[in-house]
Amino acid sequence: MRLSRFFIDAPLSLGQHDLPEAQAHYIGRVLRHGVGDAVQLFDGSGREFLGELVEVGKKAVRVELREQFDGLAESALHIHLGQGLSRGERMDWAIQKATELGATEITPIVSERCEVRLKDERADKRLAHWRQVAISACEQCGRSVLPVIHAPVTLDDWLAQVEADLKLVLHPVAEPLESHAQPRSLAFLIGPEGGLSDAEVEQAKAASFHAARLGPRVLRTETAPVVALSVAQQLWGDF
Repeated sequence: MRLSRFFIDAPLSLGQHDLPEAQAHYIGRVLRHGVGDAVQLFDGSGREFLGELVEVGKKAVRVELREQFDGLAESALHIHLGQGLSRGERMDWAIQKATELGATEITPIVSERCEVRLKDERADKRLAHWRQVAISACEQCGRSVLPVIHAPVTLDDWLAQVEADLKLVLHPVAEPLESHAQPRSLAFLIGPEGGLSDAEVEQAKAASFHAARLGPRVLRTETAPVVALSVAQQLWGDF
């Protein structure tokens, strides 16, 4: 049986720990684990911990961590994904898959053709939701370090602040990715459901982005980061 693995949003160390309420409820009431069951925990620092449940009650779950080891190594390629803000499940899918594929940072981008507008409290709730999507993806795929999920910013602001050895904006008429030399860090700009406008592509180029294509077909906004990150990891990363 596969060992259950959970993220704990607090520093971990060897010894006994009372688990946060959300994880305690999930382990004890949803998964119905019991005393003596083995678990694996990580805290986002790159460390992993093996332990055993020593108390499983209605209101509390306690684990004793007995072994510490280094987690899965991160890709040497630092990838910052600027993902055009899209609706509901499309954005969740993009963040989930980008996490699985080793993205280091993810920033939702508000551009001209975005159909989603987030403000104040709603934006905070979506950011918390996206972080949980990334946490769940890390728990599933084995990553020990969480990607940074930034708050949504305008395209203007992101272009002005993002730094990388190689900056690419996806465009159907451009050079393929493999035409570029191997970078240590990479920034990808991917448009929303309606795509980036010609003016926005030119704006990205003026900010030192190179247009790049993934193939002859136009990909959906939630498909593009999966393909782009897969190709980048194959060319320059850990695939």
